[in-house]
Amino acid sequence: MQTLTFTGFNDIMQITGTELHLLAVFDSVVRNNGFSAAQAELGLSQPTISNHISALEQRLGVKLCDRGRRGFLLTDKGQIVHELSQSLLVTIKDHASKFAELKGNLVGHLRIAVVDCLATDPKFRVPQAISDFTKVAPAVKIEMSIEDPQDILVGLRDGSFHVGVGGFDNFLNGLKFKQVYDEKHALYCGEGHELFSVKEEELEKLDLSEYAWAQRGYWSRQRQRSRPATDYDVSVQEIESQIMLILSGCYLGLLPCHAAEYHLQTGRMRQLPFDDEHTSPSIYIVTKSGVLPSVTEQFVRLLAAEYK
Repeated sequence: MQTLTFTGFNDIMQITGTELHLLAVFDSVVRNNGFSAAQAELGLSQPTISNHISALEQRLGVKLCDRGRRGFLLTDKGQIVHELSQSLLVTIKDHASKFAELKGNLVGHLRIAVVDCLATDPKFRVPQAISDFTKVAPAVKIEMSIEDPQDILVGLRDGSFHVGVGGFDNFLNGLKFKQVYDEKHALYCGEGHELFSVKEEELEKLDLSEYAWAQRGYWSRQRQRSRPATDYDVSVQEIESQIMLILSGCYLGLLPCHAAEYHLQTGRMRQLPFDDEHTSPSIYIVTKSGVLPSVTEQFVRLLAAEYK
């Protein structure tokens, strides 16, 4: 069997299919934060998983984790092994896809990362593109996740993701950005807020920046300069969290109009007068620059076609 050379902590280790399997089990245990939680994903019993981790520790010659009353804890060297194993497993998946492409088959994995709270936007066409893609590439396994904008960009650059969709304030080198539409935002307050029942003509006279706002922590300084921050503001990383804070009646916040529509219709939110050129972000399709793998290129082509 052909092997790969892996530089361990003290020795040179030959990685075969057995070691790859053990590393995959270890990766699942770490991602699920323990043996018990990894059982469903792996389809293995807890004793079997424990035996696999012990076997990997013997092969590497290091202790990977502590398993006791305090629960599952990675050791420092275990953290390093997990980072290396993730990189190795992703690389193997990508290379397996490229080998299959040599035979003219669209197989392998397509990893799509999207910012949160886009599903209710009628302009969001990823579901339609997935439908078209599965018809031409039924053997490709699609993996989809919701991520912060910056994590999407970093993941695209290091190969963790193949396609990213969302609004981005930062543009990293080595990535290609295709703008597809603007996501309209507006300012809202929730039922119970002191502004909820104020007459429209009175609202126009008020300085809304004096109230507490729920802001998105990943927005750029330029976008956050829509108003000066106060000590009463809170910062969140997800739009869903922002919606909950606005619904509490304690905060104002800028939301995508499509995400607020249901709450407007049920009377739990009110739109407030607010106009700023930085309010509504553009939505982009993002990939690595240069020649893309066939699977990624095919999906991006179908997704881009949805916006013509």
